[in-house]
Amino acid sequence: MARGGYPNFGGGNMNNLMKQAQKFQKQMQEMQEDLQNKEFTATVGGGAVVATANGKKRIVDIKIKEEVVDPDDVEMLQDLILSACNEALKKAENETESEMKKLTGGLNIPGMF
Repeated sequence: MARGGYPNFGGGNMNNLMKQAQKFQKQMQEMQEDLQNKEFTATVGGGAVVATANGKKRIVDIKIKEEVVDPDDVEMLQDLILSACNEALKKAENETESEMKKLTGGLNIPGMF
């Protein structure tokens, strides 16, 4: 190895690398904040049940049409609620993955979300 250390790790290139890392970190924080403030809604059963999740992947609202509340068929209502909740959470997950791919250029970085 020649005197002066490793090539491309001199002052200027390292500074550029640090600036890029800081820029990436800032973009990541902004994206996370934006996603956490978004809401994702899913409707099932022809509008019988509507579930809304936030970007933190928490269910924040459930609406149930009164006419689907049948005491003789509670299982159907339970299935509709589960389906709506799972679909809303899936939408939140898909949006998060899509935004991450845009930010990372498609690289899969484990543990980012």
